Amino acid sequence: MEKTPNQKAWFLVLPVLILVAFSAVVPLMTVVNYAVQDSFGNNVFFWEGLGWFEQVLTSDRVHAALGRQLAFSAIILAIQIPLGVAIALCMPKRGVWASVCLVLMALPLLIPWNVVGTIWQILGRTDIGLVGHTLAGLGIDWNYARNPVHAWITVVVMDVWHWTSLVALLAYAGLQSIPQAYYQAARIDQASRWKVFRYIELPKMQGVLLIAILLRFMDSFMIYTEPFVVTGGGPGSATSFLSIDLVRMALGQFDLGPAAAFSIMYFLVILLVSWVFYTVMTNLDRAEGK
Repeated sequence: MEKTPNQKAWFLVLPVLILVAFSAVVPLMTVVNYAVQDSFGNNVFFWEGLGWFEQVLTSDRVHAALGRQLAFSAIILAIQIPLGVAIALCMPKRGVWASVCLVLMALPLLIPWNVVGTIWQILGRTDIGLVGHTLAGLGIDWNYARNPVHAWITVVVMDVWHWTSLVALLAYAGLQSIPQAYYQAARIDQASRWKVFRYIELPKMQGVLLIAILLRFMDSFMIYTEPFVVTGGGPGSATSFLSIDLVRMALGQFDLGPAAAFSIMYFLVILLVSWVFYTVMTNLDRAEGK
């Protein structure tokens, strides 16, 4: 006898669908509405079409912010991925010290973003900050509020301190999933430490490293709170990344049309990159399964 499928479970999902509709779909439609129209107040809108998108795409200001954003993401990935893998390789595999290391590595991830920015804003000050005062004592005229290079170094070091733990924990999980038989075979063959890493550990970590790269790219590409708290996007526009420039455009200048078009393209870029990483990870899993 053929069973009739029970559709009552949809009633349990309905509240979630309604919540998502109000928290995601409705605001997105509002942004799309502003992206294709212009307004002079009093809820009177005029059709603009793709004019705002064209203005954003040809804006030197947006191009400069995009360049800074890509440079920041590239620097972050180039530092955090190798550093996180190196830390994971140095962590003990089992025992009490393994638990201690895991707890210590997880602590920076528990600190809210605005608190992280405040911590490094204080640390970089030459009058009361440990880092700034130490550098000043060494004869370095450190000032992240006036020197663009110092501002970039502060923001990069802050992000590395905050998020390298995530890469290390993911890499550590990948290392823990490797069967001991691989290491035993490597010892029998008298393989060097580099060959063990190159031919055993690194291939087995490919999946988690792709996840780490995806997460860190998305986070770094959308970074806002930490650099805004530390530098406010300055000095000048040295650390005005895409998110900071978008907020300035929408709230500071109240250019809702260009800001809406900007945010839609911003969203599509992140969605495209995430889809590329997802496709690569899916193909990698299929290749390993064969």
